[in-house]
Amino acid sequence: MATTIEVNKQSVKQLLETGKIHKFVIPEYQRPYAWSDEQIQMLFDDLVEYTANDSESTYFLGTVVSYENDLGEQEIIDGQQRITSLFLLLRSLYSKLTSMTETKEVRNFKSQIESALWEQDELTAEVDYEKTLIVSKVMGEEGNEAFTNILIKGKVENDAKDNYSLNYNLFVELIEKYATNEPELFYWFIRNVLNKAILLPITADSQDTALTIFSTLNDRGLALSDSDIFKAKIYNHLDAEQKANFIELWQQLDEDATSASESIQKLFYYYMFYLRALENDRNTTTPGIRKYYSRNNFEQLYNSLNYS
Repeated sequence: MATTIEVNKQSVKQLLETGKIHKFVIPEYQRPYAWSDEQIQMLFDDLVEYTANDSESTYFLGTVVSYENDLGEQEIIDGQQRITSLFLLLRSLYSKLTSMTETKEVRNFKSQIESALWEQDELTAEVDYEKTLIVSKVMGEEGNEAFTNILIKGKVENDAKDNYSLNYNLFVELIEKYATNEPELFYWFIRNVLNKAILLPITADSQDTALTIFSTLNDRGLALSDSDIFKAKIYNHLDAEQKANFIELWQQLDEDATSASESIQKLFYYYMFYLRALENDRNTTTPGIRKYYSRNNFEQLYNSLNYS
């Protein structure tokens, strides 16, 4: 069966609005949200400079690689840091607008941002502020709930130290200062963030295709490993109590493997040979570990699970 991908340049508003049809999901196997204050500052400064130059050209923000999973969601393989930060930026802009006098400009941009952040009634356009167009399910990430609450409430918990809260507060501070110092440019800034900043979404036909694209494009940091996928598969197979224990066991295993100059990825590789021996598999061609463990709907990963 031929591999297919869809590439379609879109503005931030156009892309985020697709979450109404296929909600954005940051899956369990992704790494936690990790953008620093320096990266937030750089993004904001770049957009401010772009606005100040009064350019009619577009501003390219990068790629987002995803595929439609079995639940009809846009599962993000690459670009989760960028798209998460854009949601936080738009929510902070919306918070600023709600504190301002209701002018035509304020009404216009509030409406546009609402369409990019939350679900709306198809006939009345009434906004459901409790239903966001993105959800993070990163395994063991306490910030998942904080992210959702920020998008719903527009504020963070007192003394919150997660990156979602810290970066949202930084956006709020930067926007307040910018709106005060550059009131004539402020609305143009919002216009540019929504409609002139461009992303290149790459939608794949399967998780494997999306991961292959990600590995090809990604030349910075660590690409997702097969063990990240396996971790999520096992995690989703457990009940709530088992999940908590599994997270602790996985973290301990990761530390032990690192101390032994190994990796969990290698452990899965070694374990595959053990299982093949039990199966009396004499094939001299070594299969890829994702291909091996994905047989029979990942049955090998679930056999004899006990994390309670």
